[in-house]
Amino acid sequence: MGKYSDSPLWSDIVPIAQDDGGPNPLAAIAYTETYSEAMSYLRAVMAKNEYSERVLELTEDVIGMNAANYTVWLYRAKTLFTLSTPLRTEIAWLNTIALAHQKNYQIWHHRQLILTHLDDPAGETEFTMQMFEHDAKNYHVWSYRQWLVRHFGLWETELRDVEVLLGRDVRNNSAWNHRWFVVFGREDVVGEGESKGKGVGEEVVEREIGVAKEAIRLAPQNQSPWSYLRGVLRRVGRGLGSERAFAEEFADLGRPDEVRSSHALDYLADMYAEEGGEARREEAKKALDLLAEKYDPIRRNYWEYRKSLLGGGEANTSASA
Repeated sequence: MGKYSDSPLWSDIVPIAQDDGGPNPLAAIAYTETYSEAMSYLRAVMAKNEYSERVLELTEDVIGMNAANYTVWLYRAKTLFTLSTPLRTEIAWLNTIALAHQKNYQIWHHRQLILTHLDDPAGETEFTMQMFEHDAKNYHVWSYRQWLVRHFGLWETELRDVEVLLGRDVRNNSAWNHRWFVVFGREDVVGEGESKGKGVGEEVVEREIGVAKEAIRLAPQNQSPWSYLRGVLRRVGRGLGSERAFAEEFADLGRPDEVRSSHALDYLADMYAEEGGEARREEAKKALDLLAEKYDPIRRNYWEYRKSLLGGGEANTSASA
């Protein structure tokens, strides 16, 4: 007895059972009977290249039991396109599935296929923001969001949502990464949405430096804005020394007991190494000693290794550069 074997709708289909390697398989997968039956009917309709409403219902049933089955997602997409099914209906259904399966990749690949055919991103940024309310660092959603921006050229409005997310959690490294993509990734895009060569003006550079510094002041021990600051300076060809005074607000080697951020010490060590010369290398060693002995001793071996790179000649101690 089964959902499909007892249904008149499926009486014309001869199910194809899973072949695990003969009558005595070494390691057969322990599927439930319900899932095994549904998959046997899916194999049968795929073998016939059938694309129909009942196939859509079958794929929905299989996805409900196993949303990570990439084969059923691909066949569902082909069925939708063959039947010219209204794709906004599919998006509405996908919303419920995505909310129920937060870490599923296949859902987002399928959504990308649907949006490519729709050629209209209406509602997509709003839905991804809804997803971020559940998990603001969901890798699959962020990857999809980047695709949306590239594919539909949403560069001009994207920072608004990034700032909302950073306002909720200034430590959201995923949002910092996306901010970089939006501000500096546009000029690297080739073949989608915008063309390479837009460039980033001085006003934008100063704005981004200011954003990073403001975030550091809110949470000095948050590594993300320190990394962002370094990245901006490197992108525009400025040395770390251009923000020395700012870094020393949080770590002054003359006041070793008053360090407010280990990341500031790391920044200063790289800055001194970047400037070169024996005196500067000694300053870099002082910063690294403070990290090894007092402010980040759990990574003592790492900081000692960084010191070893300062031995002589020109060296850049940063492993995070």
